[in-house]
Amino acid sequence: MENDRLREHVETIREVFSYLKQFRGNTFVVKIDFTVLNDALFSSLVKDLAILHQAGIRIAVVPSAKERIDEVLATYSLASRFVRGVRITSEQAIPFVKMAAFDVSNRIMTMLSANGVAAVIGNWVRARGIGVIDGVDFQSSGVVENIRVDMLRGVLDDGIVPIFPCIGWSSVGKPYNISSNELAVVVATSLAAQKLFFVTARGGYDAASYRVPETIPVAPGGRLANFSLTDLDEFFAMNADREADLEILRRAGRACAGGVERVHILDGRNEGVILQETFSNLGSGTMVYSNRYGGIRGMTANDISDVLRIMKPLVEKGILVSRTEAQLEEALAEFIVFEVDDSVHACAALHEYPEGAGEIAGIAVDEQYNHLGVGPKIVDFLCERAQKNGYSSVFALTTQTADWFEKLGFQEADVSALPEKKRLAYDLKRRSRIFVKKL
Repeated sequence: MENDRLREHVETIREVFSYLKQFRGNTFVVKIDFTVLNDALFSSLVKDLAILHQAGIRIAVVPSAKERIDEVLATYSLASRFVRGVRITSEQAIPFVKMAAFDVSNRIMTMLSANGVAAVIGNWVRARGIGVIDGVDFQSSGVVENIRVDMLRGVLDDGIVPIFPCIGWSSVGKPYNISSNELAVVVATSLAAQKLFFVTARGGYDAASYRVPETIPVAPGGRLANFSLTDLDEFFAMNADREADLEILRRAGRACAGGVERVHILDGRNEGVILQETFSNLGSGTMVYSNRYGGIRGMTANDISDVLRIMKPLVEKGILVSRTEAQLEEALAEFIVFEVDDSVHACAALHEYPEGAGEIAGIAVDEQYNHLGVGPKIVDFLCERAQKNGYSSVFALTTQTADWFEKLGFQEADVSALPEKKRLAYDLKRRSRIFVKKL
């Protein structure tokens, strides 16, 4: 029993380090509800954000201040009302709204500083007034127009956590009260963030409360675990009478449609919820994910000449084994390609073996498309294909890209880890290193 527990701890450590390699240098945007700030575990949440930052993940924080604004306005006997979910902020109220918003942001900045993390509150948000809609004047309530991305990237590059109060400024310096949920989405899409977290006091969505399409997975306990963008459209259509309750889920969909890879809706009152969601396959909330495989499809005979062209520079460098047109035609069903505007810019193959393992091979990406992260996307795609086909692991042989495979969560192994047919065909002269990834 003790050995089993130790083995479980070791596997957890390995999983964490695998994710660290994957996420280091990436940007996470964290939107925090004000109600979570008052929870007893909020200090632990801030410590976890500090851990992510110190691990090399770039963090931006968008705190909600709704309840704090309510408190401040009530203290100064200023009335406030909502129309279509938007607070109508008068000219008299806006100074007090600013006071409350900056008070909340300053509280988070102070707590981050106490955990050794430099943070700064800034005016990176350009906003404009909502104006008059259906006869209702929204006065000093606004919407986000754009984010000063270049300035913001400089802050992140300097290792500083930017904090965004729910205030934006016009081109002439007029302040507007803006939605923190909207702001979080715009910040995440503008920074091309890999993850956006909505840290709430409710967490994920319960399947029992909605009409749920069969394609959407339900986790143990009835939680709706994750949605693709396609799933979301169908889900919203089936629950059109629940519009107000689905606001965050709709914003999550907009963020993914805008380029954010993952949006996580979590209960911030749970211990370690962000670390668990980041470094483990076991989620606790509801996730929305973009279609990261949008440009990937099966290879056709018409693609072979393009694939040979893409492979050629890597073959000449000794990174890939040379393949002929006939060999590619024979393995047509095993190859995939990545295309943009009907032009092929990357390829890879999944060769399957009866021992329950698949070989990822022939990975080649047009140099002009390396910066788009195409290589990891096609590896992820093939890993999911192998998993759906019932395979427990995948492996790859490489001579010059060991670091790259390690970053993707592969671990080095010896020849004995190969299926028998591949082991017998192993080229002793080439001496490729072997990397395995459990699925």
